Amino acid sequence: MIAPLRSAALHWTGVLPVAAVVLLALTWGRALPAVLVVLVSLFLAGAVLAAVHHAEVIAHRVGEPFGSLVLAVAVTIIEVALIVTLMVDGGDKSAALARDTVFAAVMITCNGIVGLSLLIGSLKHKVAVFNAEGTGAALATVATVAGLSLVLPTFTTTTPGPRFSPPQLVFAALAALALYGLFVATQTVRHRDYFLPMTTAGEVIDGEDHAHPPTARGALLSLGLLALALIAVVGLAKAVSPTIESAVVAAGLPSSVVGIVIALLVLLPETIAAARAARRDRVQTSLNLGLGSAMASIGLTIPAVALASVWLKGPLILGLGASHMVLLALTVIVGDLTVVTGRATPLQAGVHLALLAAYIVLAVSP
Repeated sequence: MIAPLRSAALHWTGVLPVAAVVLLALTWGRALPAVLVVLVSLFLAGAVLAAVHHAEVIAHRVGEPFGSLVLAVAVTIIEVALIVTLMVDGGDKSAALARDTVFAAVMITCNGIVGLSLLIGSLKHKVAVFNAEGTGAALATVATVAGLSLVLPTFTTTTPGPRFSPPQLVFAALAALALYGLFVATQTVRHRDYFLPMTTAGEVIDGEDHAHPPTARGALLSLGLLALALIAVVGLAKAVSPTIESAVVAAGLPSSVVGIVIALLVLLPETIAAARAARRDRVQTSLNLGLGSAMASIGLTIPAVALASVWLKGPLILGLGASHMVLLALTVIVGDLTVVTGRATPLQAGVHLALLAAYIVLAVSP
């Protein structure tokens, strides 16, 4: 028992998260020269791959949909810490950072991860099959919380600008947290079968029969290494964020592009894991990762930012602009039409990816 654990710990997926955290400790709070930025970026990419590996080990041990939930929640908790840290350091210029990052996460997950998963699944297996009941419930929850947290502030009148008043912010935070808790309970307890992968014939797959699951000690080791890898991913992303911000300013791009880059970096582990699941004809697992990450991003970020606003200086802007509200509405409508049948072709995948492309183009050129 000890030998396999020692071998797993000495594998590159065990060594790299530890090395990445050491590099993070050595570079934290320092201005990085170009050479160190390249080195940090390489370790960041390695930490992402290690996180995906350990997430898949845990998922194999605990089964679906618990495996997808572990990765989504772990990534989002550290993402929240990154957002709050950047807002504390940024002052007034980061007033819209939480909104930009959360909305970027919604667009990347609901259109990017979902579209990529459907494309891979439908091209490899002719049609991508998933459970419409579970996927539809997840999409409805994402749409509701996104509307309450990101759309309503644009139209409220108590506080000037696209902002919530303190009571409104408390309500939005509690509603997001309550709906996320209800979603997790539905996904893991009461209607777990709605979130299990399905075969092309429509049969539910409960468990994998091609390999033995890892031991409990092996899964715990992977859980610890996953935590280290995710801390490294977010910490190193913060380390290179000044370079990203400088590059965005030098290129004359809007500040919202910073939120997109942060969301892309943080969501990279889920994206890779979802693509791998789709290749194995586990499209439901991919959708659990995508929509679960969107739900976790809003459901945990908004309450955390609301709590942090007690000591944060400056305004907290949450309301979306007109073009982003149109994109959110299109995402919800197209998502509903995609999931209603429980089957998708490359056409539906292309529509979602086109919406993501439109979001990126409009972010770069509003």
